[in-house]
Amino acid sequence: MLACNNAELPGERVPFLVAERRVGWVSAHIASALKGLPGVGCGGDRVTLTDPTALQGIARDLSARGLYRWRDEAFDVRARPDGPVLTQIDRGAIPSFGIEAAGVHVNGLVHRTDGLHLWIARRAMDKLLDPGKLDHIVAGGIPAGLGPMETLVKEAGEEAAIPPELACAAVHVGVISYAMERPEGLRRDRLHCYDLTLPRDFAPEAADGEVAAFELWPLTRAVEAVRDSDDFKFNVNLVLIDLFLRRGLIGGAEAGNLRASLERL
Repeated sequence: MLACNNAELPGERVPFLVAERRVGWVSAHIASALKGLPGVGCGGDRVTLTDPTALQGIARDLSARGLYRWRDEAFDVRARPDGPVLTQIDRGAIPSFGIEAAGVHVNGLVHRTDGLHLWIARRAMDKLLDPGKLDHIVAGGIPAGLGPMETLVKEAGEEAAIPPELACAAVHVGVISYAMERPEGLRRDRLHCYDLTLPRDFAPEAADGEVAAFELWPLTRAVEAVRDSDDFKFNVNLVLIDLFLRRGLIGGAEAGNLRASLERL
């Protein structure tokens, strides 16, 4: 859990501002790459974007220079999670600018006579991040213009062929945030967590190729995998630990310590 919240802010980064509002943090390397670009002011202690509409073009310029991979998926940029949208940026640029990104994670649950089960997805081997890792049945970033539930319904259909009327039954159970140093840069993620109870006779299908396969596990097996391995994608562990605590699968002092760690995220 601590590994997902290992970034020290600001550390050696300087604030990145849009219209005088801090939206992220940039390293000296990125700050240097931004110097001299139109609409960018670089002072000794900050980088300021004076024209919010210029950010997408700037991000594409830096991508063309090889600083990160262009994903062709716009995300909204806010100074606060509940604040107004200030501009948009490509998903691939977000870690380099240290901008907070929002996403959804869904625990796909099945109640069987032999206990509670969880649908597990294995990420395709051609995924850019964490190929082959175990994942939730549905998870994804919230793109520009959409909210959490809209994204959940969209991703559920695309990733697991879950029909909208079933996906809409998902229950919001909390939000988990963290700041993490990753090879691609600074990940500041805000995860909207959901529980979705699925019928026993429903089986997800890998609809868009992002998932190699789905497996239905007893929830106790998932507990063991999280505890004893790093098989799950890094942030999936956080959402699953929250699930295990809520379902009473972790007890005693360990449960208290984990709850305290989640509350600090």
